[in-house]
Amino acid sequence: MFYKMLTGASGRIGALIDQLPSQCAVCHAWPARRVCDGCAARFAQPRTRCARCALPVPEGVSQCGACLREPPRVDACLAAVDYGYPWAGAMAEFKFRGDPGWASALATLLRSAPWVEPALESADLVLPVPLSRERLQERGFNQAALLARHIAGPRVDTALLLRPRATEAQSGLPRSQRLRNLLGAFAVEPTRAAAVQGRRIVLVDDVMTTGATLNAAAHALREAGAAHITAMVVARTEPD
Repeated sequence: MFYKMLTGASGRIGALIDQLPSQCAVCHAWPARRVCDGCAARFAQPRTRCARCALPVPEGVSQCGACLREPPRVDACLAAVDYGYPWAGAMAEFKFRGDPGWASALATLLRSAPWVEPALESADLVLPVPLSRERLQERGFNQAALLARHIAGPRVDTALLLRPRATEAQSGLPRSQRLRNLLGAFAVEPTRAAAVQGRRIVLVDDVMTTGATLNAAAHALREAGAAHITAMVVARTEPD
């Protein structure tokens, strides 16, 4: 109930903010949405990406070498933009500075990315990557849940995938430590495990860096019998 109150209140606040006249956060045109059409066209051009981890790859290449050597837990990964200017600043304002008004603009970017609409249409379940109770209380909202609600509305289930324990913040950690950090961090709600069996699932998060978080969440869904998992993120970082 506490989680629903937080995410519901943040969603309503964000919706109200989106309706207010404002200037583009990138070029400062007035009046405009958070990101005007011109800036979205300039800074969110589609790129050829690895089908399994969403890293940029040369045209004609379907999977990067790393995914061929060690396939991720997810079957597919879709990203709207690279984690760079101006999106890195937008994500920081959204996630770390408590500005849920960014949810609509960032979700629009994600929904406009190639293959996102077909993946949503074919999904049985749309699940945001959950936060621990402690992190949710600290932040006031789950940014992944807000994004998921904007792209999938009432189809989003925020109670099926759980994060039963808090983990050290992932930002700044190397991949090996991120993987250790997330062991056992996610679980499917025990009384609803049957809802996952044989299902096609879309897993939504804001940023993908090493993929450790999404793969840990996907592992829990695989253990519960998920048939296919597509990860969706707004931004994908470049490898170190």
